[in-house]
Amino acid sequence: MKLSLITGHAQRDHTFKFTSLAHLLDVEYLRDCYQSLNRNRAVGIDDISRQEYGADLDNNLEQLVSRLKRKTYKPLPARRVYIPKNDYETRPLGIPALESKIVERGITWILESIYEQDFLDCSYGFRPERNCHQALKKLNDLIMFQPVNHIVEADIKGFFDNVDHDKLMEFIRIRISDTSLLTLIEKFLKAGYIDDGQRVKSDKGTPQGSILSPMLANIFLHYVLDEWFETTVKSHVRGYCELVRYADDFVCVVRYADDAERIERALKNRFEKFGLEIHPTKSRRITFGRFESENAKAQNRKPNTFDFLGFTHYCDISRSGYFKPGRKTSGKKFAAKCREMNDWLKSIRNQVKTKDWWTILAAKLRGHFQYYGVSENYASIAKFYQLTINTNSIYFVRGG
Repeated sequence: MKLSLITGHAQRDHTFKFTSLAHLLDVEYLRDCYQSLNRNRAVGIDDISRQEYGADLDNNLEQLVSRLKRKTYKPLPARRVYIPKNDYETRPLGIPALESKIVERGITWILESIYEQDFLDCSYGFRPERNCHQALKKLNDLIMFQPVNHIVEADIKGFFDNVDHDKLMEFIRIRISDTSLLTLIEKFLKAGYIDDGQRVKSDKGTPQGSILSPMLANIFLHYVLDEWFETTVKSHVRGYCELVRYADDFVCVVRYADDAERIERALKNRFEKFGLEIHPTKSRRITFGRFESENAKAQNRKPNTFDFLGFTHYCDISRSGYFKPGRKTSGKKFAAKCREMNDWLKSIRNQVKTKDWWTILAAKLRGHFQYYGVSENYASIAKFYQLTINTNSIYFVRGG
């Protein structure tokens, strides 16, 4: 109820600044936060599971609220682990302590009730009732039905590890002046992490793996990218352009070549202003759209493609002979998913009863098919299925 009142204020007045929010973090509210946590998530450096904390939930929450009110609460550093990104790279992930997860959830819900009224339609990542498939459909529709001839792909180098804390807090202060909540957010930003037994302090970045991090990232990119693109970029180009963003992954669709070149330069300068770098080898400007196949044929080259959200996007032809954008599993993602499936099959081969095996494997495959199962991606889906069955026969049937 209290969050809905906040939402109403934020919706009615986009300049309204909230002065009293930290008091919402009471026992009843934090109980809801606790109940929302995933039951099977890994534990942080406190080594306390959700079940263990819940055994004396009321007392634990009362003590937590007391520390929050006295301003003595201090988030524990996250436990850093590394997960494979591809064959050559890993991605750092922070696993927060149980109480950190509870408080982070509470702060996230408060921020969400405010900033969901401000966020623009171009943003799809980590938002209620928005997902990757909606972002992909939006991109597809823009290319299909708008005068799009160019794509600007941009990769922000190490975004989550390099967000400027001072700039981020400046953005949050546009809407919030509650010093208690602002101080609490800063505590989480500065909490740091434990890596191989060593405490590492955080002077920049929003750690991947924390509940709060995606919301903070969206706030930062709302002001640095989305709002700037909508108000400044669009007013300085001569033709059509649009942005589609999912978290820190985004593409710009553009009509004219000179506008695409101008946007590419502007993005580099814009992110440099906020201490971030556009990756020089992972960012590019290409021709793409309904005339790309003809242009490529005239220039004796293959039509351009680009990757976004795990798919390679290419120029296709409908059954009626008209242009349409197509997409298939990107080569990098396909290799990563095959490796992930191989590791999973190998790890559980001695832990599952024969009668349960196909049910579990089918559920695993279903998750892959639900994401990558678009009509023009049948070949990749079929290949992934066959490779999985072949690998399964090695590890399970033969007892490899």
